[in-house]
This record gives sequence, structure tokens and C-alpha cells, in this order.
Amino acid sequence: MKTIVLPLNEAAVKALKVGEVVLLQGKIVTARDRAHKWLYETFIGKKTPPSPEDLVAYERIKMCLAGGAIYHCGPIVKESKDGWEVIAAGPTTSEREEPYEAPIMQHFSVRAVIGKGGMGKGTLRACQEVPAVYLHAVGGAAVVAAKKVKRVLEVFKLNFGMPEAMWVFEVEDFPAIVTMDAQGESLHEEVFRHSEALFCKLISG
Repeated sequence: MKTIVLPLNEAAVKALKVGEVVLLQGKIVTARDRAHKWLYETFIGKKTPPSPEDLVAYERIKMCLAGGAIYHCGPIVKESKDGWEVIAAGPTTSEREEPYEAPIMQHFSVRAVIGKGGMGKGTLRACQEVPAVYLHAVGGAAVVAAKKVKRVLEVFKLNFGMPEAMWVFEVEDFPAIVTMDAQGESLHEEVFRHSEALFCKLISG
């Protein structure tokens, strides 16, 4: 296993290869459907004028994401006397964010996207251009993932609801697998091609 300390520089990202297992240390920022749409439409596509609160959040988020990681996750978090406690923090399906991911990666200089199931050609191109990697997190182990969150540093857009808010987590030894790298390799594409070949062989008799 390779330990990865966030934020990442260009050399560290380019050194990562498909198939490597990594342990993440540092800040990761959660973002699901509503957060992606908000980031894109407000600050990139400029379809929606930002509020003063949005502008403050934007500056903080920009700092957290520069060289950092965006995590496709809708966590369960509860408030305690000491702040926030993360109960569950498993990955959600990444493909839903494909329309927004590449421009967000480029605009915010995101070096790692964490999620489940892989992403499309636009994100793979962005991995080469930014450069960045896609990291596949372990699905079905949300409570285990939560134990890797040492503390909640910040939360933005809580008015979106708990799962759709943008949570800034400090993680330690958060496990993931590199499945899309900065050289344009994609384990998801490889598995798809292999599966397609097997399927064609089966139906042809």
C-alpha cells in the first residue's frame, strides 16, 4: 500500500498507476449531485448569481480542493457536544457526476476524485489534463469508512441537507484503489472491454 498525503502535487499524481492501493491522509471534501450542480452553475457556468454566503463558501472550498480530493459521498453525521461525529461515510455512485466533474476538476485544481463505479471519458481526459486520478473506495462499508474520518473540519451548504452538504473531513489511512490514472489508463474500461468480449463469445455460441 502507498500512503498519499493530501494535497497532492503534479509529480505525486503522475506517479500513481492503475491498480495501486493507497491510504489517504489529509483533507477530503464530500460532494454529491446538488453540490456538483451548485459548484458548476454558480461558479463555472455562471447560470446562477452567487449570494454573499456563496462567495464566502467558494473561497474556502477553493482552498480545500486545490490539490485535494473530492469524495462522492452522502455521509450520515450527527452533532455532538464536541462538534460533529461521522456515523457513516461510504461512497456513492460516481457516474451521476460525470456531466460536471471535468470542469470542476479543472476549475478547482482537484487532484483526486473518490467514489464508486468509475466515471466516463470526460473525467478520464480531465485526469490527464489537470492531472488527477480517480480512486475507487470500498462500497458497502460505510461505517468502516467513517472510522477513518478523524474529525470534521468544516461544512458548507448545510441547507442542502446532510447528505448533499459539502463536508470537509480530515482522514487517516482512508483506503482506495487507483482505477483511473493521469496517463489515461482506466481499469473500468479494461473490465468493460473484457466483459464485452466474454459476452460476445457466449452469445455467439
